[in-house]
Amino acid sequence: MIWHSIYEFAFAPFVDFSFMRRALVGCIALAMGSAPIGLLLVMRRMSLMGDAMSHAVLPGAAIGFMLAGLSLPAMSLGGFIAGVLVAVLAGLATRYTSVKEDASFAAFYLLSLAAGVLLVSVSGSNVDLMHILFGSVLAVDNMALLLVAGVASVTLIVLAIIWRPLLLECLDPVFLFAVRGGGQWWHQLFLLLVVLNLVAGFQALGTLMAVGLMMLPAITARLWAQSVGGMLICAMTVSMLSGWGGLLLSYHVELPSGPSIILLAGMFYIVSLLFAPQGGALPRYIRARHFEE
Repeated sequence: MIWHSIYEFAFAPFVDFSFMRRALVGCIALAMGSAPIGLLLVMRRMSLMGDAMSHAVLPGAAIGFMLAGLSLPAMSLGGFIAGVLVAVLAGLATRYTSVKEDASFAAFYLLSLAAGVLLVSVSGSNVDLMHILFGSVLAVDNMALLLVAGVASVTLIVLAIIWRPLLLECLDPVFLFAVRGGGQWWHQLFLLLVVLNLVAGFQALGTLMAVGLMMLPAITARLWAQSVGGMLICAMTVSMLSGWGGLLLSYHVELPSGPSIILLAGMFYIVSLLFAPQGGALPRYIRARHFEE
């Protein structure tokens, strides 16, 4: 009886409905691609850059929407071009002026956000704007799944090839520069992967939600594991569980799917702040009391 209840609650929605299965596969693919990117952003102390880049794709997606309507290829291509353009402009501003990288990204993302909202508002309705900003993971079709799975595959393959120099740039960029390891090229390639994953995520979760599934599991993982491998596994696990649990919450309680997924990832983070062994408040308090005694 208990197992039947568990099955009805946790598994039956995915067995009975194809749109739930597609949404779950999309969330798993997003988790596999975006969780490692989010972890590297956290390790490079560039967490807010993910938010900036998620807004940077908006004007390109808006232009694609204006030209072809709610067309996945047009909006994805437009978002990718806009994201790469913002990354390049921010990098040039950082290199040739006194503006720091975080400030440069903040300035360009504000311009991109304003331009994107303006373009969608002028050319479409509030419903169109809400769809682009917040997405609908339950409406993911086969083409969107192919896009998300393709981006996740490319991300994992590229990261497997450049993982060591990319990780070295995170931990000791001075050494990488001293041995002429081409740190700037790895950085630009990494930014390209960030844009790719945000473009893949915005169709399902929207531009404002895609960065949540990228960053929240990665930040949570830093509180649970010490090694990079452990943090990587933890980030992917939290991301997948957030997608699965958020979809179930959306199905059973009739809540919007995207915010449910991100809020569940946020709950993992809040619980981790209190109880995680590596950085949680309670374990730190217990260790401090132990040393005092």
